[in-house]
Amino acid sequence: MPRAEAGTLGDEEPLSPLARQRLQEHTPKENPSVNYVSEKAERRAVFGKQVKVLLTPLSMEEEKRNKRPLQKRLLEKFSSNEGPSEREPKVKKSDDDPTTHQIRDVSYKASSSPRGVIPSMSTLHHKSSMVSPTNTSITIDHDSENNWDTDSEGSNSDVCLDGSSQLSAYERKRLKNITENANFFASLKLLESAARLRKMATKGQSHGIKRVKPQKTEAETVRRRSMRLQRVDPSGVPLPEIPAQPEPVIDEYPQLPPGPLPMVPANQNKNSELTDAFLDTWTKISQINPNDTEKHICNLERYKASLSHMILSEDAVTKVVKNRIYSVAIHPSENRTLVAAGDKSGQIGLWDLNCKSEDGVYVFIPHTQPVSCMYFSPFNPVHLLSLSHDGTVRCGDVTRAVFEEVYRSEENRFSSFDFLADNASTLVVGQWDGDVAVVDRRTPGTTSELTANINSKITRTVHVHPVNRQYFIAAGAVNVCIFDTRYLKSNGNKPISFLSGHTKSVASAYFSPITGNRVVTTCADDTLRVYDTSSLSSTIPVLTAVRHNNNTGRWLTRFRAIWDPKQEDCFVVGSMARPRQIEIFQDTGERLHSFYNVDYLGSVCSINAVHPTKNILVGGNSSGRLHVFKD
Repeated sequence: MPRAEAGTLGDEEPLSPLARQRLQEHTPKENPSVNYVSEKAERRAVFGKQVKVLLTPLSMEEEKRNKRPLQKRLLEKFSSNEGPSEREPKVKKSDDDPTTHQIRDVSYKASSSPRGVIPSMSTLHHKSSMVSPTNTSITIDHDSENNWDTDSEGSNSDVCLDGSSQLSAYERKRLKNITENANFFASLKLLESAARLRKMATKGQSHGIKRVKPQKTEAETVRRRSMRLQRVDPSGVPLPEIPAQPEPVIDEYPQLPPGPLPMVPANQNKNSELTDAFLDTWTKISQINPNDTEKHICNLERYKASLSHMILSEDAVTKVVKNRIYSVAIHPSENRTLVAAGDKSGQIGLWDLNCKSEDGVYVFIPHTQPVSCMYFSPFNPVHLLSLSHDGTVRCGDVTRAVFEEVYRSEENRFSSFDFLADNASTLVVGQWDGDVAVVDRRTPGTTSELTANINSKITRTVHVHPVNRQYFIAAGAVNVCIFDTRYLKSNGNKPISFLSGHTKSVASAYFSPITGNRVVTTCADDTLRVYDTSSLSSTIPVLTAVRHNNNTGRWLTRFRAIWDPKQEDCFVVGSMARPRQIEIFQDTGERLHSFYNVDYLGSVCSINAVHPTKNILVGGNSSGRLHVFKD
């Protein structure tokens, strides 16, 4: 085979003089030990396996300017530019440099040789574009990997990667390790996997894809079931199906049977002697002369002085009923103090303050729902009339020891009542659906004489005028109106007077006790209003407005301001202020007195009652406890 001619590299394209000159310029000449590609190397080339190495000069200064390590750049290049053969990784480094050089591609040929011989070089392809000296393209044959070891052991044919420095054996070994590591990591394809996972995570977040747990492919263990559970007899014949039993419906508020109920205390486990003695006492104190019930008005100064003498003692506080108190009544006797309270569960507790606290309390259960209104009959105090949400009005007759039924409705629930006649024979009853009913106790049966629609969504309280008893006032959702019972009919009723100014629901409205010339209302807009009803016009404006916190919340009974029966122009109302107290206001808006005791009054008394002739004030809280202030 003929030798390669001088000036050419094998059978490849000969180098022009200008290219040869430029190649020599870029070859270092200071170090004589550096072997660079020359004609001598060309003549020494022999045929054999070819190793392709594409080299462009590297600059250590440029390497310093590249902040990324060489390993990372090689890894990125191998991961992104894989050739057709996985065994021939390519590493390219590009950097923009204003100084560019045009280098002609040179092809080297060399055969595989024993240790100490530089690997053969393949064709350096011609590039027509301008290439920066810092751009590097290296292609290494997998078959020439063994020859790198020979170079590291002291080969005289060192390859310069830049134009100014020589690669030592350590640097060549390091470059070999870097190349092997880069090749290994590139085969793992970590960057591609990370990018793919990042894309999947981003796509899952954008579309709101939820992971679905893979279903278990293992077959569940079959549980053994007895023949009883399989509903088969020992012979394997299926048993007949048992018809499903309907679940019993438990009524939260069951109604008591109609008719009279015995007056038997629910809290007395002893013999009936104490109960009989209590009923006898109630009968005796109810013998009142008509003159004793006359109301006398005292001047304001004497009234304020009497309020200051009323105190609360330890023995005047006791628990009378089980749950929250909805109504309180005081027996009009002046010889003995008897107080009644109705709670949320339908219990009525009677407390004789002249006895010990434990022995003086008697609890009866004539109702099943809250007892929202209760009065001793002003004409015959042996009768205690009570109204409940369960749709019944009952009269506790102590002489007969029964709670007889006065009025009953299966469809409607009742809210309050009052006596239309002086002898307490007729009642006006308010209902939660807004209607009112007129009931005559003298007629047989438990039905009403008239049920009238007064065009109100709800009726919370009704109260009769103390002088002109044909008038009554009804407080509803927002409206407070005065009606005449003589003109009531089933539908189309119109009020004779309208009390304006309320912006929220009204809890109560009551006439003043002696003349009825004033009306006090309690509204959820935190205002107590006083109206002048001396002349009933179509619209009655507000006379006095008192700011008062009426926001009792869910667990407390709503406040209801009531008049003091002994004083025409003063009313009593509970308070949310601390220390806990009961307040008395004048119709002018002035607060006259506050009843409080930090030792024995620690709760809100929402419902209050005042004795008609004596200085006695009773307040009931939401735990069934009564507090009695007296002089």
